[in-house]
Amino acid sequence: MARLNLTLDDDTFQRLGRHARRRGERRAALARTLLREALARQEQNERREKLARDYAADRGDAEELLGALEAGQLELLNDEA
Repeated sequence: MARLNLTLDDDTFQRLGRHARRRGERRAALARTLLREALARQEQNERREKLARDYAADRGDAEELLGALEAGQLELLNDEA
């Protein structure tokens, strides 16, 4: 496992500590979890934005791209509209 030395402002450090205590976790473990979740959300948003751009550009393979999405993902897209 790689290490990352991260400097946090006081407010973020305090908030992270409060959340970690409530969850019974160490700060570092919670920070890893939160970072992993944020990266997954960012990647999902990027995929959705690309799909929207491709669809708006009337790409010839837009139907194929839509077909590649799982039904659950399409339901989530409809819920956000």
